[in-house]
Amino acid sequence: MTDDKIEIIKANENNLKDISLSIPKNKLVVFAGVSGSGKSSLVFDTIATESSREWQNSYSLYLRNKMPHYQRPDVESIKNLTPAIVVKQQASSGSSRSTVGTIVDVAPLLRLLYSRVGQPSAGGSMSYSPNHPAGMCPTCTGLGKIQELDEDSLFDVNKSINEGAILFEPFSSGWQSYLYSTNPQLDPNKKLKDFSEKEWQILKYGDNQEVKIEIRSNKTGRVDRVDYEGVIPRFKRLYLKRDISKLSKKSRTQVLSHVTTVPCSACAGTGLNPRALASKINGLNIVDMTALSVDELLPYLDKIDDPRAKSLSRQIANTIQHMIDIGVGYLSLDRKTNTLSGGEMQRLKIVRNLGSSLNNVTYILDEPTTGLHPADIDKIGKMLLNLRDAHNNVLVVEHSRQIINLADEVVEMGPQAGSAGGQIVYQGDLTGLKKADTLTGHDLVQKIELNKEPRKWSDSFHIRDAHCHNLKHVDVDIPKNVLTAVTGVAGSGKSSLIRYDFIKQHPEAIVIDQKPIGTSIRSTPATYTGVMDEIRKIFGKANNVAPSWFSFNSKGACPICKGRGVIKYDMAFADAVEVICEECQGHRYSQKALSYKYQGKNIEEVMNFTISDAINFFDNQKITNALQKLIDVGLGYLTLGQPTSTLSGGEIQRIKIAAELNKKGNIYVMDEPAAGLHSENIKTLNKLLQKLVNNGNTVIIIEHRLELISKADWIIDIGPEGGSKGGKVCFTGTPQELCHDTNSKTGIYLKRATE
Repeated sequence: MTDDKIEIIKANENNLKDISLSIPKNKLVVFAGVSGSGKSSLVFDTIATESSREWQNSYSLYLRNKMPHYQRPDVESIKNLTPAIVVKQQASSGSSRSTVGTIVDVAPLLRLLYSRVGQPSAGGSMSYSPNHPAGMCPTCTGLGKIQELDEDSLFDVNKSINEGAILFEPFSSGWQSYLYSTNPQLDPNKKLKDFSEKEWQILKYGDNQEVKIEIRSNKTGRVDRVDYEGVIPRFKRLYLKRDISKLSKKSRTQVLSHVTTVPCSACAGTGLNPRALASKINGLNIVDMTALSVDELLPYLDKIDDPRAKSLSRQIANTIQHMIDIGVGYLSLDRKTNTLSGGEMQRLKIVRNLGSSLNNVTYILDEPTTGLHPADIDKIGKMLLNLRDAHNNVLVVEHSRQIINLADEVVEMGPQAGSAGGQIVYQGDLTGLKKADTLTGHDLVQKIELNKEPRKWSDSFHIRDAHCHNLKHVDVDIPKNVLTAVTGVAGSGKSSLIRYDFIKQHPEAIVIDQKPIGTSIRSTPATYTGVMDEIRKIFGKANNVAPSWFSFNSKGACPICKGRGVIKYDMAFADAVEVICEECQGHRYSQKALSYKYQGKNIEEVMNFTISDAINFFDNQKITNALQKLIDVGLGYLTLGQPTSTLSGGEIQRIKIAAELNKKGNIYVMDEPAAGLHSENIKTLNKLLQKLVNNGNTVIIIEHRLELISKADWIIDIGPEGGSKGGKVCFTGTPQELCHDTNSKTGIYLKRATE
């Protein structure tokens, strides 16, 4: 063994089967294989986790308690590890204050730039931040928006107060209703439409004269005298001038039904105060500058010639150039991070590392091409090679043929998914892989076949004057009862056209996206499909006990940790620490619950079954029907008890598709359904989409993967570029016709893949 290779000895994490391998350093190594084959178990759950765990162990106990806790992976040994930078595929759930500029660390530099050379100066750098008292708009506290009360929505003029004319429940029932029904200046039995102007004024806003209302407690009989307050000022005081997120879900829903969120008129939605907005560089204030797409911003930075700004503008320009190089030049610095896709977030995290002077680091990337057009994937490929050439180890989990073709070495996991995977079926160079009898090897030498018999159509759904984001007032028709692929480079306007304008004009459409279906560890494929209740009943009947014994949220829970699997200790003056429960060793069930068995297996063992194994284990029609749908969408490798919060976006989307397989007459919109899928899995996905169409449904996919685009009946290509240079319909027609369109980037790459 030499130290120029990362040595892994007998790894068994998740479905890995005692595998050992050597990974060369200073190389681009791609890990391929079908979904669920064990790629992530090896790269992320074993290599990345152990690197992070060992690195973290070098810190003091105090600091370690403040950091994520890593459990040692199930591996005999790993040698010659280096510190790892892990860039995973994860959509942002950040706040509305977090922007692209903050993610790539440009926002503080831009504020500093304005504090130095902005005219007139607003003060220090924080005077240009909407998140700081020195820079925020006092009206909206930097949010750029305020909540306005729709006053008319609070009243039904055709009713009296006693009949429930006040349409806000807290004011029309309980003790608060007495404020209005017992006011001597108002007739509670008079319909509001018959109120005089003065009565309306009193009901809505109160009167100048002080009025006391007697309120008697039903419990104690005590009588209190309180000041009368009009409906409008009372609503604003109790609900608009406080954090309504702290209200109960019911109360919050009631409040929000009467308010609308609008841009703050004081700052025009910018979140900044007047002094910050007045400060400009070459005619642009900081809001103008951050609103430009970064490829438009670059020339403005070059024009800043003040010597005090040169160093800063050069730093900003360097980061922005990396964004352009990596294919997100269409984004603006003020774009909210909670509107970004997982792929966009991942590429922005990569940008942060591109300017690093570190080397001999292991970069671990999770499908960096997700959400990218083939033209943009070329840019990612160059970036990966640059990282490698800077003397780093680059490990990439990837399905893209373009990236696999760049690899110095390929490790293919398989041969199938779940319990049928977890083995190394090939390791070596690209030439050897193309000759190997593996799914990826076969895929690399096969040409993509076009749909040569697309379905005919005559009727269509219309989109008219679509102008969301960068769309240029687009008119386009989407065929009914066929499979339509909407294509184009990243940022071209595909999602704006379909996810916004089409849905707005055709709200009956069903969107099947990759948003989580359950964020807690309690949500699993078994609970989501409803089979968990059936499984508990089966166990209960077999053991003559209540079904609740087979839930770690009920009777079956470990009595010490209450089914959590961990114990949280309060450390008084230090942060709390969580440790695995000694009683159940993290299994969450009590010993008594685990003593009950069905066909020789306890409940935990059954929850560890893959869906493919479980369907053969149970002789129950309800369970079989539900699990067969998941197998049909290629998810048979998932375990029954796997938390849905650990599933990829593509897996979540396929679970949602499974629920729709037998339905008819619907419009389905799917955003990148092939994301995270091996070409072999895309074949299964294509069959599902074709089945949906054959059932009489209309299916619209926003897609980049050529393997799926080639099987569509109709293609709408948006572009020609991203951002302000996109937003137009460049092509409509069949896949074969697209291959002959030399002006379409999608057409160029599709033709190349078929030759």
